[in-house]
Amino acid sequence: MPDLLEVKGLTASYGATQVLFDIDFRLAQGEITAILGANGAGKTTTLRAICQAVKTGGSVQFDGQQLVGKSTESVVRLGVAQVPDGRGTFTALSVEDNLKLGAYVRKDRAGIAQDIEKAYTRFPRLKERRHQQAGTLSGGEQQMLAISRALMLRPRLLLLDEPSFGLAPLIVAEIFRIMRRINEEEKVSMLLVEQNANIALDVAHHAYLLETGRIAVSGPSAQIKNDETIRRVYLGY
Repeated sequence: MPDLLEVKGLTASYGATQVLFDIDFRLAQGEITAILGANGAGKTTTLRAICQAVKTGGSVQFDGQQLVGKSTESVVRLGVAQVPDGRGTFTALSVEDNLKLGAYVRKDRAGIAQDIEKAYTRFPRLKERRHQQAGTLSGGEQQMLAISRALMLRPRLLLLDEPSFGLAPLIVAEIFRIMRRINEEEKVSMLLVEQNANIALDVAHHAYLLETGRIAVSGPSAQIKNDETIRRVYLGY
């Protein structure tokens, strides 16, 4: 498959502090790529750099278009949606109003209504709580809502930042099962940042391991998962 995202020599900084150091990676159209690593490795910063939410250098090509130098809104309008760390739902708004906000760049009202119903089909608990304030949902329900809201953009690339964080194992398994189905059935490409390496390697096609802002290891997910040395040295299991 051709590359949808190609990153070369990417750097990122917060003020005078550099976090990413000339990293290179690719994401093929229709695939799930995982970025793994410990806290502070630069995983979240990588997603922010793609969205142009931090100071970046190097090249980020999305379907042949250079993202470096664009506004974050311009990146979103190209079809890049993010599910941020901490879910990022609008807690004072209802579930349904959060979903409608996810489609703010769209004008097709009928299509928006269809996609809201599709979200309720994927996550029936959201339909039960459609008029409930998002801030009163459980952690798992908020993550379901955050993913559904991002999908309302009808993105070509979905960026997911630690979707398993703080959730019970059964909820994590359900969310990752649905993510896999969205990827397979709707061909939404995904870049997944995750500390739970085991579940990330199960769902991803390819993986990169970040260590202090640099790529330490890369390869097919199955290969990395089955490499005892990589698991022990980099993944801790």
